[in-house]
Amino acid sequence: MVEALIGDEAFIKGCAAIGAGLAVGLTGIGAGFAESGIGAAAVGAIAEDRGFLGIGLLFTVIPETIVIFGLVISFILMFAFG
Repeated sequence: MVEALIGDEAFIKGCAAIGAGLAVGLTGIGAGFAESGIGAAAVGAIAEDRGFLGIGLLFTVIPETIVIFGLVISFILMFAFG
């Protein structure tokens, strides 16, 4: 029965859609956890010294690149198998 499903086009598209959703969702969750700690530390550092504004913003933006990678992977999955 599994052999019949693996060759089915709808099954492949469904697995690609699930993979694309997981790629974006899990990277979003990971970036959210990373930004929570970094954001709290950045706000504390900026409150102490205004000179840390640029570096604090830079460190806050870095985890967002992970979400962009997840989005690229989801586009690849959807356009290659969808």
